[in-house]
Amino acid sequence: MKCSLLSIDLAKNIFQLCALDAQHNVLFNKKVKRSNLIHELRQIEPTFVVMEACYSANPWGRRIENLVIM
Repeated sequence: MKCSLLSIDLAKNIFQLCALDAQHNVLFNKKVKRSNLIHELRQIEPTFVVMEACYSANPWGRRIENLVIM
């Protein structure tokens, strides 16, 4: 799937993913379990990812960045 921006609301067990197109229209907004987040992100072409600044943002950022490198 192609999107221009992906927003992730980090939480303890259930994350919220919201994808926007180039005109900033919502493509999808769905809940994803922690264990399925990386699988869901692999289905999306590389794009800008934004997330809140919290204690788990850096580890998740590194894991997401590694998806592009692989």
